[in-house]
Amino acid sequence: MKMRTLVALPAVIAVTAALSGAQAVEPPRLPDGKPDLQGVWDFRTLTPLQRPENRADQAVLTAEEVAELDSQSAAREVAAFAQSEVRDEPLPVGGDIGAYNSYWVDQGASVVDDQRTSLIVDPPTGRLPELRPGIEMATLSLGEDLPGTRPVRVRAAGIGVDSWHDRGLAERCLLGFNSGPPMVPAGYNQNIQIFQTSDHAVILHEMVHDARVVPLDGRDPLPDNLRQWMGDSRGYWDGDTLVVESRNFTDKTASFNPSVAQAAGTGSTLHLTERFRRLADDTLLYEYTVNDPTTFTQPFTAALPMKRGEVMFEYACHEGNYGLPNMLAVARVEEAAGR
Repeated sequence: MKMRTLVALPAVIAVTAALSGAQAVEPPRLPDGKPDLQGVWDFRTLTPLQRPENRADQAVLTAEEVAELDSQSAAREVAAFAQSEVRDEPLPVGGDIGAYNSYWVDQGASVVDDQRTSLIVDPPTGRLPELRPGIEMATLSLGEDLPGTRPVRVRAAGIGVDSWHDRGLAERCLLGFNSGPPMVPAGYNQNIQIFQTSDHAVILHEMVHDARVVPLDGRDPLPDNLRQWMGDSRGYWDGDTLVVESRNFTDKTASFNPSVAQAAGTGSTLHLTERFRRLADDTLLYEYTVNDPTTFTQPFTAALPMKRGEVMFEYACHEGNYGLPNMLAVARVEEAAGR
């Protein structure tokens, strides 16, 4: 049984047409005739997920505004390299050793190709729809622990250090903070790699190196009581577009994470539809629709052109994660000292 979702998305159609240009692009094809989506794809961008409130009536940036953003991005990169000098003196014992500076953060060099003011294309406001009554957006700080309840569904930050259960999913190396699904640009390591056969597609996320294996053979989805961190995905071809529908997310994840420190709803009620289509040799259009009537008052859709990337390296999160055990260990020492 194949999953199908029929949603009227005129805004998405318009954006896709604008990104594709007037002339249809013939994608490279595999021996079975399906489009070849394989390779490494980079999804960093200066375009925010939501349209800034000061651009409420502006769907597209002007050429001058794009040039200014590009200039600011270049200036930040220069400043980041200036901050990257090797420290000669030893780090202060028991003091504030700081955190990532901008040298380690990669926001991209420019906005998306069609110069939109947001990745969200539907609703036409470019903003997330309203939350249902009784649903709140959990927002934590990366710099301090804030009151909250378990499970912690944000990707980074946390609500305390009593246990690893109080830390975000990315801090626990369970899910990358930008890998979703759906994927939302953030921080660094904003790459995926796609592999294909005639009956499967694999989406490998650089962040936390999770691989989603998507059957394309029409098999039934998993039963409702089997829940997974990245959901249960089934794919099919709609013309030259690979459509991936996912359900059966766990309630330990959010329905949607607008940023690394925000979470809305629960994954147990999420139905996610993703679309992948080649627009050019160096461009893969990634679109997704979040459909969760329990959390949001209406579905919403984002469109993100990914650019051809280079070789990905393994992100060994568990193997290199000394931050989490150190954080918990220090908290136990402070408790023993009566602090």
